[in-house]
Amino acid sequence: MAEGLGARGYDDYRRSDAAVMRILLRGPMSIGRLGEALGVTRQAARKVVDGLERRRLATTARGDRDSRQVNVFLTADGAAYADAVVAVIERLNRDLSQTVDPAALAAADAVLRAVLADDHTRALAEHLAHPSAGEPRPGS
Repeated sequence: MAEGLGARGYDDYRRSDAAVMRILLRGPMSIGRLGEALGVTRQAARKVVDGLERRRLATTARGDRDSRQVNVFLTADGAAYADAVVAVIERLNRDLSQTVDPAALAAADAVLRAVLADDHTRALAEHLAHPSAGEPRPGS
């Protein structure tokens, strides 16, 4: 991830970026809801958001209807970074699918899904695409 994003001019990749940027790319949400989506506490989500704000990838604003609620919005730079994150993930997935036997990739996916520890994580995984056979591997 870091190498792919670095090649696109983003040298400050953090491990939480892949998940949080893809979630926020769908639209603004409250810090509490973001924490739920990430499977972390509200306090941990706030820390992630603080890092995004320091890097000028997101801003926060109080809710219109409930001033206790703090909503997170991607900035224009944040949306561009989120698009780059998605593109790098797609490229990594494509590269992997071309180097690993499709049956082995499907088996690994099934094992990883089977060992998910809690209902929340399993529910999130239901939204992830299963690996497809994709393009044939070179030399196949």
